[in-house]
Amino acid sequence: MSTVEIRILGSLSVLVDGAEASLGGPKQRAVLASLLLARPRSVSTARVVDDVWDGEAAPSPTTLHAYIAELRRVLEPGRRVRTAARVLTTEGNGYALRVDAAQVDSAEFARLAADGARLLRDGDCAAALAALDAAIALWRGPAYGDLAGFAFLAAEIRRLEQLHDTVTLDRFEAMTGLGRHGELLGDLDAYTAEHPLAERGWRLYALALYRAGRQTDALDVLRTAEDQLADSFGLDASPVLRDLRTAILRHEPQLTLASVAQPETIPNLPHPVSSFIGRDSELTLVARALSGSRLVTVTGPAGIGKTRLAIEAAHRLPGPDGPWFVDLADLRQPELVPTQIGQALGVPAEALTHVLAARQTVIVVDNCEHLVDAVRDWCEQILSRCPGVRVLATSREALGITGEVIADLPPMTTDAARLFTDRAANALPGWTPDADESRLIDQICVQLDGLPLAIELTAAQCRVLSLSQLAAGLPGPMAPAEPDRAARHRDLNLAIAVSYDLLRPAERALFERLSTFAGRFDLDAAAHVTGTSNALPSVAELVRKSLLRVEYGPGPRRYRMLTALRAFAAAKLSTGDTAELAARHRVWVTGWVEAAESGLRGFEAYAEIRRLEADQAEARAALTSALLDGDGHTALRIAAALHWFWYRRGQITEGLTWLQSALDLARDAPDSLRARALLAVAGLSYLRGDAATAIAAAEQAHEAAQRAHDRLTTTYAVMHLGHFRSLLGDLDTAYAHAVVAERRARALRVPWLHTESLMVLGMVHRLRGDTARARADLAAAIRTGRRCGHQWATGSAAWTAMKSAIDAGEPETALAMAADIVGPLEADLDLTAWLVLAHTTAAAFAHSGRPESGALLLGAIQTLGGHVGFSPELMDPIDGPREAAAIRSSLSPDMLADLLAQGSQLSRAQASEIIAGVGVAV
Repeated sequence: MSTVEIRILGSLSVLVDGAEASLGGPKQRAVLASLLLARPRSVSTARVVDDVWDGEAAPSPTTLHAYIAELRRVLEPGRRVRTAARVLTTEGNGYALRVDAAQVDSAEFARLAADGARLLRDGDCAAALAALDAAIALWRGPAYGDLAGFAFLAAEIRRLEQLHDTVTLDRFEAMTGLGRHGELLGDLDAYTAEHPLAERGWRLYALALYRAGRQTDALDVLRTAEDQLADSFGLDASPVLRDLRTAILRHEPQLTLASVAQPETIPNLPHPVSSFIGRDSELTLVARALSGSRLVTVTGPAGIGKTRLAIEAAHRLPGPDGPWFVDLADLRQPELVPTQIGQALGVPAEALTHVLAARQTVIVVDNCEHLVDAVRDWCEQILSRCPGVRVLATSREALGITGEVIADLPPMTTDAARLFTDRAANALPGWTPDADESRLIDQICVQLDGLPLAIELTAAQCRVLSLSQLAAGLPGPMAPAEPDRAARHRDLNLAIAVSYDLLRPAERALFERLSTFAGRFDLDAAAHVTGTSNALPSVAELVRKSLLRVEYGPGPRRYRMLTALRAFAAAKLSTGDTAELAARHRVWVTGWVEAAESGLRGFEAYAEIRRLEADQAEARAALTSALLDGDGHTALRIAAALHWFWYRRGQITEGLTWLQSALDLARDAPDSLRARALLAVAGLSYLRGDAATAIAAAEQAHEAAQRAHDRLTTTYAVMHLGHFRSLLGDLDTAYAHAVVAERRARALRVPWLHTESLMVLGMVHRLRGDTARARADLAAAIRTGRRCGHQWATGSAAWTAMKSAIDAGEPETALAMAADIVGPLEADLDLTAWLVLAHTTAAAFAHSGRPESGALLLGAIQTLGGHVGFSPELMDPIDGPREAAAIRSSLSPDMLADLLAQGSQLSRAQASEIIAGVGVAV
């Protein structure tokens, strides 16, 4: 059989036995791209037509068939007539491209990028650089360079461009860590010129100059970065660049060669860029209230400064367990309030009460007004069961709970002029008001009734309007004394309207259209959803005029519109424009969640999960608009693509709710899509412990996938049935399913599916008592998983293989396996998987005659698991209690208690060192 290589990092090309094949014209090449994008799943003919002939007259079936036939001839030149195709196969009413990841350059690029990033985190800069250099060598130019005009490829092209950018910066960082900063100066100069918004590039450039002995040049680069960000884009430099400037001036030791610069991190509690002004008495009031009450709600109208006050108050209440900040502004589903809070704290929603019961912390819950009932219910539950928790809420109305202290925030009076002057000085550097200007500022602040957001928006206009012009354009105060809230709302709308009226037509149109986003967005998203070819100039102006906020973090700059501004902008849109933008938003979300799904079981899993987590507000908004507009097909596509993210993050209730709603609405969706969604229901139901629903959903998925002739989904369904049946003790049926699933997965040549099928087969073999076959299958699963980057399945297979080794009386083998896998699990930040690994490792220590080490781990597990409300013994009811008993039965009660207490003081890193065999064991 011929060797096929597909290259997309540059123009789309195919090499057959090393020779480049002719792929025909743009349409035929785009058909191949559509198949490749769906790989390893099949894609219906209707989907191919939608992708390639988007908005054009659909081709005849004969035309599409001719394209497929020609591609088959190219991909399998030696195939005999009437012999079944093996590379481009027919499945139901569509086609599937059956090529391994190693045959596609973008997949190999992602693998090398992930290896390089992991090695860089581990401090092995030399090995990281080798992997990153190999990745860069694969990049021949922009991905799908000859097909960039096809809209269906936009999300995938953008994903690969971002990955290439990350690889470039990782490579710079690895070289800097190796002392090769002198070689980078030219490259970093060119990179920062081409990517002026990439602060990591500026930071590395300044660091390289400093290490080259050019301190003055390093400071000049940082000044250039700040000037470009401010003058060209209206953006402030992030705290990372400001901190680097300070470190360079002080010659701080962390800048030496031994310390590679770390990537940006954003703490849970926001650190606003602008200064906090005034509100001393209100801060004192809130602090005093929190010392005597466990629920304080800061109330007031939009724009009064509730969020800023709460953040400042929380910064003055540091502690080992917080404070924590939860923003509900972008949430529209009341039932997801516990989920949103749990995500902010890094705790599953179901475990919040258990976790918080042992903590002393303050939780800031911001923007509660549209979710008052749900927040009230959550607060009543948490505060009644968690005595160490205090809640600082912000809302336009009180929550209405007994014991709640209400801090109603008044307008600014004495500090209003100081706030205006400070914000105006940002637009007019070096400006200080004279006596006449100060009187005008006082007048403006009175006219705006001391509303901070209105003051800030008006101050931002000093760049284009004089103080007298601003004062003349504002009416007198709505009420001379204490204005009512309706008056303040009018003042806020007036301030927004003043800013809005000063916008150029293009800026005004973009401002209105950006209200479609539910949360945060980058420039690429803004361009796609609003239909703006170059959004940066208008976005920069909106930032400069305080109509958009900038959020710092790794990757592209992200922007956000405050709730009051979003409501104002949305009201300017016509009904038709609103519907059109919602539809464009759904298309954009569908594109990037499906692009992300392809990486969730590979080397890019960590990065994709992080991105999906950060952009949940957009996914939820798209799902909501799809369901409200009756677009069940799109809702089902989005939900099916998100299911593995929900599974990994433990968002069971949310995932099942969206999936069921989409399935109910999209009853006429293609069987292949419904099958995928039903398997998602099966997996999430299994996590919830509902085996009956899991089996029923898997059986329905199997039937639908068979009707669609979707071989991949059919195989996946059979594998699920094997796993679920084994949990109920039906081992004969489970074994039959597992054998079929493994054989089919191997034939399909889909590595992640083959990994999972081997894992399930090994689990079933172990439960049937066939230890030797179980260990062989699990070892094969680990090898396959490592090759394709499916870390979750690799870890699960290794965990089961450890149990098989203990069953066979070989605890030392189990310990060696644990030492081998704890590093990747540590890097993956998957605490629950780490905890079950540690629990089985503790048992292996006991069986090897070292129960003391096992008891230390058990103590750590109890503490660390308690923080997230997770118990390996409860999760693993067959083996978990036996593992704990092996440790407890080997030690005297006094020694056990002492060791558990010692273990409870271990950090996760210290416990990992014991698992890896390098920690201090007793």
